[in-house]
Amino acid sequence: MKKKKTDVAVIIYICLAALLILGIKYSDQIAGVALNLWNVAFPLILGVAVAYVINIIMVRVERIYFPKTKNRFVAASRRGVSIVVSLLLVAGIFSLVARLVLPELGKAFAVIGRNVPIFLEEAAAWLEKNNAGNTADMLKNVDWNSVMDKVADVAKSGFTSFVNSTLTAVGAVVGSVVNFFIGLIFGIYILSGKEKLHSQVSRIMHAYMKESTVARIRYIYRTANETFSSFIIGQCTEAVILGTLCTIGMLLFRFPYAPMIGAFIGATALIPIVGAYLGAAVGAFMILTVDPLKALLFIIFIVVLQQLEGNLIYPRVVGSSIGLPGIWVLAAVTVGGGLGGIGGMLLGVPVAATAYKLIRNDVAGRNGRRPDNPQENIRETPQEAQKKVPREAAASVGRREKQKGR
Repeated sequence: MKKKKTDVAVIIYICLAALLILGIKYSDQIAGVALNLWNVAFPLILGVAVAYVINIIMVRVERIYFPKTKNRFVAASRRGVSIVVSLLLVAGIFSLVARLVLPELGKAFAVIGRNVPIFLEEAAAWLEKNNAGNTADMLKNVDWNSVMDKVADVAKSGFTSFVNSTLTAVGAVVGSVVNFFIGLIFGIYILSGKEKLHSQVSRIMHAYMKESTVARIRYIYRTANETFSSFIIGQCTEAVILGTLCTIGMLLFRFPYAPMIGAFIGATALIPIVGAYLGAAVGAFMILTVDPLKALLFIIFIVVLQQLEGNLIYPRVVGSSIGLPGIWVLAAVTVGGGLGGIGGMLLGVPVAATAYKLIRNDVAGRNGRRPDNPQENIRETPQEAQKKVPREAAASVGRREKQKGR
């Protein structure tokens, strides 16, 4: 018997090694097939993401929309009305951001571009005054008109390439819009029948998996769901609060470009830890072109505001639901940004927080104790969830039998 198990294990390892060799040999073809599959499935994946985000708002709208009514029409319309209201709220938020934040960001970059030559000339004058002649001459003798002429020549010579790039960009934009609407429609279908979809997935899992596996999958999903939803709500709320406080403080201290810088810092604050500092660096440079002393005072103001935000606002808005130490948050932002840019930065933190919670709870369970965090949102370990699964399955069967009896 033992020899038979050993032979089976050897065969499995040989098959895995063969698959690994084939994967390395045909890596280009496999990567091409994977990319094609990703492009085909992207609208559906986008629809799942849209449904998840809208569902966060929809479940809260359903709690408000006559939750105890006995009117059949009102009860039947609850899901449709909640979806429409949620979509309108999301569209309103994006419209508000587009009308208030984006114009200010455009003005901010325009101010930077307009003030850079003036700032360099002032820097050259200061260097010349302080006996730094060579550097001052280099900056002062820059002929900006000549530089702009050279830029114009380069633009003219690359006109054909620019047209081709423009056509490619237009095609990409059109494709993105089509994918977005396909994903939006798919997400609405998911939201309208999420209970039926959940029931179908649950039956498939119970049919093909062990109860312990089903319990573990549910436990992982519940952990990820609570972490992601709390992160999305908390991070957006915290960004709005930080941007508003920054704008109000800058107006009180009479810093220049207060609405622009406040909007920019609020937008960049969606990226944990590093986002607000990136916005503050741009804001400090904008103020530096006007008044170096005020730029220094602005940096002090931002440091104080960040301490207030980090110690008072963020723990209460986001709370302990993320439960990820600061060093791992920074690591998640760095790795996520390197892999996926801004999107990777936004997703890196909840993904890392989910993995951190799962590992921490597993370690605590193996050591025979509950997690160290008393405010831990995950109320069930996999073992407890496994005991609960048969009861839930039996209750589901009972409900179906009652419906058939009716």
